[in-house]
Amino acid sequence: MGLILIIQDTVVKKLVIFGVGLIGGSVALALKKAGVNTQIVGVGRTRQSLNEALNLGIIDVAESDIQAAVHDADVIMLAAPVAQTTQILKSIQPFLQANTVITDAGSTKGDVLNSAKTVLGSQFNQFIGGHPIAGAEKSGAAAAMADLFVAKNVVLTPTDETNPEAVNTVTTLWRDCGANITTMSAEQHDAIFAAVSHLPHLLAFALVDDIASRPNASQLFSFAASGFRDFTRIAGSHPEMWRDISLANRQALINEISAFEQELATVKQLLTQSDSAGLEALFERASHARNQWAKRQQ
Repeated sequence: MGLILIIQDTVVKKLVIFGVGLIGGSVALALKKAGVNTQIVGVGRTRQSLNEALNLGIIDVAESDIQAAVHDADVIMLAAPVAQTTQILKSIQPFLQANTVITDAGSTKGDVLNSAKTVLGSQFNQFIGGHPIAGAEKSGAAAAMADLFVAKNVVLTPTDETNPEAVNTVTTLWRDCGANITTMSAEQHDAIFAAVSHLPHLLAFALVDDIASRPNASQLFSFAASGFRDFTRIAGSHPEMWRDISLANRQALINEISAFEQELATVKQLLTQSDSAGLEALFERASHARNQWAKRQQ
């Protein structure tokens, strides 16, 4: 017998995932690997992507009819790019049952919660925002991995209105995927990830774009080695997804860009003044902080 998600006599018999790419597909595979006995229905923008997920054994049913997809759903997960959140919520809202739990896996939370509150109305209490801190540069169903979330953090952002049973249901789902759960407000989440995730992605994209636009780009790339590769790895990420994330969290990201510009100005001034002691002190602080972080990760 496989595991069953049970929260106060509520059995999750049907999980509907909108977007069966890297994140949504990995959730499905993780639950299957854990032996969770629930039907997984996939919904996507194209029949091709759904058929791929179906053929790979990621989902049990591929559905393009929204009403049929969400009928009798116990949990609905939005794992599509965050810019699609409002459209998806509007499409499912007329067909939701009172006890259906809705969650998401987007990298921004303030915009998602605002959209959910506006669209879902009285059923907003059944929505809980979520963000798995895991990923890869590749996208699509073929990139999905059953162990993507093992020992990784998932942030949940319940509000004062959120039904505790909905929180428990989504918490159990992610724990069955092998994840560790943290809860915080949407505002705190967006400020944190603007600094440690969204800004690094923008810097990587910007550096590669700068190098690629130069007249001697091919020469520069031919001499780029491990340092460039490591720093720019995340510039290979999904462009549409990161466009949506950047715009959705734009104010927090603008604040972080301003802070980083000040740090760059400091470095530029140290170089201009040939301040070797100042440069070494800055590098020492950064090296120590980075090494300490790496040790904690282990």
